[in-house]
Amino acid sequence: MKNNITIRGSLALLAVLLSFASIRAQDSGYSLEQAVDYAIKHNLNIKNAQLDATSAEARIGEIRAAGLPQVSAAVSVTNNIIIPRFFLPANAFDPTAPADAPPAAVEFGIPWQGSASANLNQLIFNGSYFIGLKAAATYRELAQKSTTSSKVQVAEAVTKAYYSAQVAEERAKLLDLNISRVDSLMRETKAMNASGFVELLDVNRLEVQINNLQTERQKVQNLIELSYALLKYQMGMPANEPIKLTDDINAVNVDSLRSATVTSDLSYENRIEYSLLNTQEKLAGLDLRNVRSGYLPSLSASLGYGYNAGYDKFADLFTRNWFNNMVLTVNLNIPIFDGFSKRYQINQKKIAIDKVKNSQTLLKQSIDLENNQAGINIKNAFATLETQKRNLTLAEEIVRVSKIKYKEGVGSNIEVINAESSLKEAQTNYFTALYDLMIAKVDLSRAKGELYTEK
Repeated sequence: MKNNITIRGSLALLAVLLSFASIRAQDSGYSLEQAVDYAIKHNLNIKNAQLDATSAEARIGEIRAAGLPQVSAAVSVTNNIIIPRFFLPANAFDPTAPADAPPAAVEFGIPWQGSASANLNQLIFNGSYFIGLKAAATYRELAQKSTTSSKVQVAEAVTKAYYSAQVAEERAKLLDLNISRVDSLMRETKAMNASGFVELLDVNRLEVQINNLQTERQKVQNLIELSYALLKYQMGMPANEPIKLTDDINAVNVDSLRSATVTSDLSYENRIEYSLLNTQEKLAGLDLRNVRSGYLPSLSASLGYGYNAGYDKFADLFTRNWFNNMVLTVNLNIPIFDGFSKRYQINQKKIAIDKVKNSQTLLKQSIDLENNQAGINIKNAFATLETQKRNLTLAEEIVRVSKIKYKEGVGSNIEVINAESSLKEAQTNYFTALYDLMIAKVDLSRAKGELYTEK
C-alpha cells in the first residue's frame, strides 16, 4: 500500500513537472497578437507612461488636498537667558523725578515661557481651486491617453519587427532549399564528369554557386539574429530568453487582406494623437478659466486654540497652571488692481488655445496625407506581390526545364546556373514584396487608428 502511495506521488510530481515544462515551451512560442500583448506588459516605455499616469493621480490628490482642512500643532519652550529691557520715562515710576532724568530700563519678561497650540485652516471659496478640481479629471484623461499612445507606438514597432523576423526565416529556408538542390545537382554533375560526359568546368561553376549561396545564407542567419534581437527589444524581453514565432507568413490570405484593407471612411477620433490634442484643448480652456477666476475674491478661515505659561523657574512650567487662549480669523481677499497682469495672462492663454486648434487642423491634414499615402502604398504592394509571385512561378518552371535539358544533353550547365540564380532572385523579390505588403498594411492600420485598441 505504501509503495502504491509512493508511486502515485511520484507520478503526480512528474505530471506537475511535465505541465511546467509544457507551459514553458508554450511561453517561448508567440503569435503576433501574443507578442504585442507581451510588449504591452513589459515594454519599458509603456511602463514609464503608466508611471506618469500614476504620478498624475498623485498630482490630482494634491490638488484636492488643498481644499481639505489643514491642521497643525506646535509646542515651544523659551528660555530668556538675558531678559530684554524696555525703556520708560523716569517719572513713570517716580512722579517726583526731574524731567531731564534718564529713562528707566525695566526688564520686561520672565526667564521661562512655554506654549502649546493647534491651528485649523479651511479654504471656503477660491475660484482657482474649483477650476483645478474640474481640470483634475481632464488631467487624468490626458495621462491615460498618453499611455495609450505609447501602446500604439510599441504595437507598431513589435508588428514590424515580427514580420521582419518572419521574412528572414523564410529567406533562410529558401536558401537551404537552394543549397540542397544545387548540391544535389553538383553531385550528379561530378558523376557525369567522372563518366566523361561533362567537363570539370561545369563542376567548378556549380561549386562557385554553392559557395555564394552559403555566404548569403550566413548573411541571412546574421540578419535573423539581428531581427530577433530587435523583436525582443521592442517586446521588452530579455536578450537571452528564447523565443519562437508561431505565425506563418506564408499562410497570409492575400485576397482577404485585400478586402480588409479597402479604403473606408476615415475618423480622426480614431487616432490617439488627435484625441490627445482634444484633451489638451480642454486643459487649455480650463487654464484660461483659472486665470479669469483670479478676479474673484477668496475666502478662508482659521481657528487657533492653545495654552501658554511663563515662570521664573523651568520646573514651574510642569507644575503650575497654563492659561488657554483661542482665536478665530476670517480672511477675505478682494483683488482690486494687479497692474493688468491677469489681462496679459488671459491673452497668453487665448493664444495657447489658438495654437492647439491650429495643431488640430495640421494633424487632420497630416492624417489625410498619411491615409492617402498608405492607401497608395498598399495598392502598389499588392500589384508588386502579384508580379513577383508570377515571376517566382516562371523561375521555378525555367529551373525545372533547364535541368531536364541539361540531363538530356540538349542544354548547358551555364543555363542551369543562370536559372538557379534567377530563381533565388525571384524568391528574394517575392518575400521582399510580401514584407512590403505587410508593412504597408501596418501603416494603413496606423493611419486609420485601427492598429491597436485597448482590451
